[in-house]
Amino acid sequence: MRRTHRHAPLCLAIALGLAGPAVQAQQATQDGQPSAQSGKQPASNSNNGDLGSITVTARRREETLQEVPVAVTAFTAQALEKLNVQDLGDLKGQVPNLTIYAARGSNTTITAYIRGVGQSDPLWGVDPGVGMYIDDVYVARPQGALLDLLDVGRIEVLRGPQGTLYGKNTIGGAIKYITKPLATNFNGFVQGTVGDYNERDLKFAVGDAFGDAKALRARLSMAKLTRDGFGKNLTSGHDVSDKDIFAWRLAVGAYVTDKFDLQFAYDHTDDESGVRGAQMLAKNPFAPGYAPLASRYDVRNGMPDVNHTKLDGLSMTANMRVNDAWALKYVWAKRQSNTETNIDFDTLPNKVADVKAFYRDHQTSNELQANYDAGGRARGVMGIYQFDGDAGGQVLNNFFNLSFGDTRGTVYTKSTAVYADWTFDLTSKFKLDAGVRYTDEKKHAIVHNIGYTDGTFTKPSGVIAADFDKSIGFKNVSPKVSLDYQITPGVMVYGLASRGFKSGGYNIRAQSVAVPRSAEPFRDERVDSLEIGSKMALLDQSLFLNMAYFHNKYKNIQLSVFTEYTTPANTKAFFGDFTNAGQGTVSGFEFEYQWLPSKHFALTGNLSWLDAKFDEYMYKNFNIADQQKFTNAPKFSGAINAEYRTSLGRAGDLTARVSYTRQSSVVATTEVTHDPVTGVDTQPIEQGAYGLIGAGVIWKPSKPWTVSLQGSNLGNTKYLTTGYVIPALGVRTGFYGAPRQYMLSVRYDF
Repeated sequence: MRRTHRHAPLCLAIALGLAGPAVQAQQATQDGQPSAQSGKQPASNSNNGDLGSITVTARRREETLQEVPVAVTAFTAQALEKLNVQDLGDLKGQVPNLTIYAARGSNTTITAYIRGVGQSDPLWGVDPGVGMYIDDVYVARPQGALLDLLDVGRIEVLRGPQGTLYGKNTIGGAIKYITKPLATNFNGFVQGTVGDYNERDLKFAVGDAFGDAKALRARLSMAKLTRDGFGKNLTSGHDVSDKDIFAWRLAVGAYVTDKFDLQFAYDHTDDESGVRGAQMLAKNPFAPGYAPLASRYDVRNGMPDVNHTKLDGLSMTANMRVNDAWALKYVWAKRQSNTETNIDFDTLPNKVADVKAFYRDHQTSNELQANYDAGGRARGVMGIYQFDGDAGGQVLNNFFNLSFGDTRGTVYTKSTAVYADWTFDLTSKFKLDAGVRYTDEKKHAIVHNIGYTDGTFTKPSGVIAADFDKSIGFKNVSPKVSLDYQITPGVMVYGLASRGFKSGGYNIRAQSVAVPRSAEPFRDERVDSLEIGSKMALLDQSLFLNMAYFHNKYKNIQLSVFTEYTTPANTKAFFGDFTNAGQGTVSGFEFEYQWLPSKHFALTGNLSWLDAKFDEYMYKNFNIADQQKFTNAPKFSGAINAEYRTSLGRAGDLTARVSYTRQSSVVATTEVTHDPVTGVDTQPIEQGAYGLIGAGVIWKPSKPWTVSLQGSNLGNTKYLTTGYVIPALGVRTGFYGAPRQYMLSVRYDF
């Protein structure tokens, strides 16, 4: 029997399909209830009390999720609305073993870890450990990547190495932001939101098709998002941790024939939100007159409250159906970003640790993909991927108003990969999936780090910290193999072995004169992963359970560590080290569930356990693995969402939700906790166990109208996400998650 063919996303390894049988797709849109089976979004059928089935394109072809031997969590737009997900950071807790937040002093620079694998340093030359994708396009830099939700179709989170189909920098997993698809009918929405902290948001989208055959389709989406700050800069009087974002996207599709189409998309984001507020966690010994403030958001920064990021992206996608068995897809994309930011590490008016930074990024990618499915016992995908990017900038350091340093340079990256992933039906119940990806990546770093005589940064002092122009290449073969067995129509078990890869590079903060090794390249990371799991639909599909156990060997772990070195004058000076820690073992268990006891009630959530430990961490020729802890790897985490939904008759439909997420203690920074040579101990920033409560009520009085009242962190819990510990500068500051917030939204769909 020949399978149904559709064009699949180019860079998509695991994805939740929006379309299944007509009634299921309709129910998914209406109910929008998170699902363990689909990741988070079932096609719930409240008429007969079951959760329906879900169509996914996990291996770039349509399958139900029960057939796909991978760990994936996905959310549709309706599920995101119910869970009050305003930006990607709100996914934390709702996805097993995902830690995601705004990086240090910025509101929209992303830090993401999955299963203990990620990267917290946003400096150019440092690649993320979790790949970020907008539709089919890989986003190379974290600046501006903590995306607010604008006209989103769905969001998918893939856990574990995705080396075969995604490839580039998905050693920990991938986050896919998928925009609303083009439609053949006139449609759109207008939504206004008000909230505390003077929140004022406006979102708008409109789409239509043109021509007799509706061969030309277009959609325009826009958002203006503003909010006062959670705190104040007591020196300048300006808000900090505020929000001021303008974003828009235009998509145009030309459906030339039923076998060929071209799609174009352009997106722009302008973030003028200013800096985030941080709390001094201890007195700075170089400014003893200033005690930590009581507020976790107020600061006394002497630097300007400027943190400005601009993003632009352009893509073109061509889909062609060659015949009943073969489909081709080509994606070209170009993205660029520019950021100016002021980082007052000491949070004081004193010039103790003042840093002004400029980041820039340009990237171009090409990918050609061929899908084969003739309806037989073998099907698969093959492709070629090419990436060409340059990221660079300038960082101006003013330490104590005595030391003035300039870190500048560019890292050029050229990457080419070929891949294939194939599935074989060994029997009607037993399947084999095998894939491999070969990557050839080159890094070219130009670094020029010098000193200046004063804070104007106009007169070089003659001090050269680093000046080099070096290149290095990395080649990798990442295989994947899985076996799955369909025990019953509702129960599948699987075993998976895969490898993830992230290339090495050069330390842009190198101090090659004082620390010669810092000009040498750091090595590429690898994760070899074993996973076993099951996907179960029970009790006439009113209960979905997904479970996975994984065991990863993590090698050449890349760590950014703020430390110090001894100057010729026998004083301590700041040094931004970047090194390979050695290797570690990460094991864990993930359990996702959804239960629909009746058509009115739903219970969903997850429970995760993570055991991450270093096996080797070489520091000054000593193995300090026993003293070090993994960053952003809580041992336990989970969520529970209880939902009630009912019809109000002529008054419409009502949905009410209460959510609780919790995680155990976590280390938020990457300091070396014990120096085996000097005996000095440094305590990293650590957040104890905490929980967050959220709730919401959504009322649909009639078909076009939706009224939503949402609240987050209702207990006003105080919790750290990250921070800075820099002993040489006396800095120990922490950045906190958002306080309690309320918001009221009114939406009109047309």
